[in-house]
Amino acid sequence: MYSEGVGVEQSDEKAFEWTLKAAELGDEDAQNDVGYMYEKGEGVEQSDEKAVEWYRKSAEQGCDMAQFNLGVMYSDGTGVEQSDEEAFKWYLKAAEQGDDSAQNNLGYMYEHGEGVEQSYEKAAEWYKKAADQGHPKSLRHLGRLYETGMGVPASIEKAKELYSESAENGDEEAEEALRRISSAPGKEGSSPGSP
Repeated sequence: MYSEGVGVEQSDEKAFEWTLKAAELGDEDAQNDVGYMYEKGEGVEQSDEKAVEWYRKSAEQGCDMAQFNLGVMYSDGTGVEQSDEEAFKWYLKAAEQGDDSAQNNLGYMYEHGEGVEQSYEKAAEWYKKAADQGHPKSLRHLGRLYETGMGVPASIEKAKELYSESAENGDEEAEEALRRISSAPGKEGSSPGSP
């Protein structure tokens, strides 16, 4: 109510106050929200360390959004020491619950061997799970794997299909990749594009 100003005067400070009360009572969604508010400095002084603290409380209760957010903090080294292994751990927990952004990030980590042993096959598996939910970056990443034949059978037609769907969802890099492979003179899979 206070964060949106619905029925009351909008106040980030009041929104934080009430969300914190719920978080302190153990509500996992409120704990994630408090983490977000600390991370962004909404209604409270910005603190990456406190954001991590509240994300962790929520993540340990199984909130997939908090697990993803905690993975991002570890991946970026924000509020915690940077750790690809910890990022992978938290992304995996969120991904197993169906979080498409976490699935995409796992695909990327497998593709590049960040925090886990490199595997194009596992990268393709995780990209596909996110792509099946319409995640634009995963569609593009999976398209690149099909274009280059890494972890999946090479298929320019499948790559075009995936790039096209990603581009339809607003991914400009997919638009560029689609133009590139559509205008390539006969040489299939000539360049993997940017991740």
